[in-house]
Amino acid sequence: MSWEAPLAERVRNLKPSPTLAVDAKAKALKAQGVDIVNLSAGEPDFDTPDHIKEAAIKAIRDGFTKYTAVAGIPELKEAIAAKMKRDYNTEYSADEIIASTGGKQVLYNIMQAILDPGDEVIIPVPYWVSYPALVELAGGVPQFLMCSADDGFALDIDGLASMITSRTRAIILNSPSNPTGAAYSEKDLEEVARLASQHGFYIISDDIYDEIRFDGKAPANVVSINPECRDRALIVNGVSKTYAMTGWRIGYLAGPAAVVKATSKIQSQSTSNPNSIAQKAAAAALSGPQDCIQTMNSAFAERKEYIVSRLRGIDGVKCVEPSGAFYAFPDMSAFYGKKHAGSTISDSLTLADYLLESARIACVPGIAFGDDRFIRFSYATDMAVIKEGMDRLEKALGELE
Repeated sequence: MSWEAPLAERVRNLKPSPTLAVDAKAKALKAQGVDIVNLSAGEPDFDTPDHIKEAAIKAIRDGFTKYTAVAGIPELKEAIAAKMKRDYNTEYSADEIIASTGGKQVLYNIMQAILDPGDEVIIPVPYWVSYPALVELAGGVPQFLMCSADDGFALDIDGLASMITSRTRAIILNSPSNPTGAAYSEKDLEEVARLASQHGFYIISDDIYDEIRFDGKAPANVVSINPECRDRALIVNGVSKTYAMTGWRIGYLAGPAAVVKATSKIQSQSTSNPNSIAQKAAAAALSGPQDCIQTMNSAFAERKEYIVSRLRGIDGVKCVEPSGAFYAFPDMSAFYGKKHAGSTISDSLTLADYLLESARIACVPGIAFGDDRFIRFSYATDMAVIKEGMDRLEKALGELE
């Protein structure tokens, strides 16, 4: 008799990342020779800048290949502190900073450190796909705050205030946002800071796209807007998006020393220190020349203008102008109920599947981000690919009856 290996309930209930699943399916089709236009991936198509790669090569040649302190090397912590001072005018000491294996591990560590079973975390919708799972893995309960495309996905402050309970432990802010590209206003950040102070909960500020902006504004978060909320702000960032370093896997947290110490304890029993060579590269990224950011942003801005214009030019598609990141998140629910070859488009999943199977366009269904009306298209790819994708999209939507 075969033995069925028992698995923990947390794993049985855990949903795989839809964005990674779509990207994997698209790459598998492409490997089979299928001509796929991949607009699903959430990583820059640029190469890591040379001075960053050289820092890693030097680290290898210097033999910097051993364990480091769990929370990261002093050089990297100093570079992170300098970035926080430069962009947010906020001082952080070494014991208030930890480096981890990517921003996702930072968020995982935070949830494990601050949540007890039943504690609630407020997550504005649309949200990055992993937020609810990270909360649930720590025994927490996600509470979803709906945001309207009609308001540019601004925070519903009254709605937020009505959701706060004695179990509210934190709110997660992602600005600019994945998937919408929206950036929160100073007024909204000020109001969140006020509510956090009044009710005693953390503000987890996911700033991973903070320097990818097209609205002419500098990076901003709750701490730069309201320094008095510093003792309850957990600032999460990394080098993946800004410096095209997704595979290097370095993220970091700046926050109260007690929380940082707690996340370090958790990290010491899970992964221990982040990669030593990648730490040297990340330090070079944060402290070295920053002109690469503008180079990439200029390309992203051009692509953004094009893809939003094309999407808005399709009858039935509505799209909010992104302020940053590299995603367009159009409302495509006008096509639900339409048919092709006897099959009905009923939701974002079936629409995304239709686009992949019939038009060979890889995109991510909005249900993965908490709102089924939308589809996410990434423009972190070459302009020629985006143009081909929009041509295919327009044709495929036009074939629906």
